[in-house]
Amino acid sequence: MAEKHFKYLIVGGGVSAGYAAREFAKHGVKPEELAIISKEAVAPYERPALSKAYLFPEGAARLPGFHVCVGSGGERLLPEWYKEKGIELILSTEIVKADLASKTLTSSAGETFKYDILIIATGSSVIRLTDFGVQGADAKNIFYLREIDDADKLVEAIKAKKNGKAVVVGGGYIGLELSAALRINNIDVSMVYPEPWCMPRLFTADIASFYEGHYALKGVKIVKGTVAVGFTSEANGEVKEVNLKDGQVLEADIVIVGVGGRPLTTLFKGQVEEEKGGIKTDGFFKTSSPDVYAVGDVATFPLKLYGDSRRVEHVDHARKSAEQAVKAIKASEKGESIQEYDYLPYFYSRAFDLSWQFYGDNVGDTVLFGDNNPASPKPKFGSYWIKDGKVVGVFLESGTPEENKAIAKVARVQPGVESLEQLAKEGLAFASKI
Repeated sequence: MAEKHFKYLIVGGGVSAGYAAREFAKHGVKPEELAIISKEAVAPYERPALSKAYLFPEGAARLPGFHVCVGSGGERLLPEWYKEKGIELILSTEIVKADLASKTLTSSAGETFKYDILIIATGSSVIRLTDFGVQGADAKNIFYLREIDDADKLVEAIKAKKNGKAVVVGGGYIGLELSAALRINNIDVSMVYPEPWCMPRLFTADIASFYEGHYALKGVKIVKGTVAVGFTSEANGEVKEVNLKDGQVLEADIVIVGVGGRPLTTLFKGQVEEEKGGIKTDGFFKTSSPDVYAVGDVATFPLKLYGDSRRVEHVDHARKSAEQAVKAIKASEKGESIQEYDYLPYFYSRAFDLSWQFYGDNVGDTVLFGDNNPASPKPKFGSYWIKDGKVVGVFLESGTPEENKAIAKVARVQPGVESLEQLAKEGLAFASKI
């Protein structure tokens, strides 16, 4: 097989790859200088759509509607766009070996790709229950959501099991967003998770109680403090029941598992320095290996604002880290310098008629403000996190664009506070005056 050589090569075809390609095009890239190698069969797209509008019973999102970079209000990069720019999209191609010393990648079909500069944008893979040998976890109609193929299979199952029963395993992003999507499709939903409340990595008990209450009002049954330990199936191999550790048995026509992901770094083990489960980078996303950059989920980078290193799994960072790496590559070619990455952590979610945003760090004391009664016709509430007398994080449900901008500014500026009581009384007004 002929060996292909590219000046710039991006391995991984997710959100980061698309945003990196756009940044390269902005700086000017010659035909056939840049290639993206992706295991998926389609050009990079905005992955968050899969757990939201893709599953709607009406007006569902479909490609080409949500190719990057529409998620951040940019131009939609259709496959034709890459052709026009002379960027090669190498799709349905899985890389099985990376030799960074010889700057070579090898695919499962035995093709070899050489590069001058590599950007690792491999993202995460989902954690599967079969990895832990959970009994019956290979039954049909047990779904995971990572790629568009997964979403297509789930859409088919929702149609086939009209008004059926679903069990969602996990109470994080995927669990909350998919439980909402299934209810909108009139599926009977039970959500199961081991923690004392949903989204424990971000939510406080006060925040979580609102969402759990809201979901209950929408008909979602919540089963906390236990895990799925096994599945039984019908004669045709389709899942029938979910067996929980506490002895409960839940009927299920569909099971969706959302118990987290793992950064896909295996290909590079022993060839790059690692930290906190990811590939260690500097503020330009350069790794310890010359001419190799890592962005998105796989990168552990210096978070300037807090003076430590972190790995962030979120679409916002996937976009911004990709752009930063390309700016750094292009600047170094010209002998110029750019500012180090100065990221403000940002997370958001939309489900049912709700929409929340969070900025900053969720450490220290918390102050709840506003109306977090799930039965309110128009609930609106938030929380501040205070550490060493400064506000370091802010969460807001149902904020306007202006209010969301204001809370982002608070998290960035970290204003001091005299008293928590005063902050609780001022609520959102505190953010609006910063």
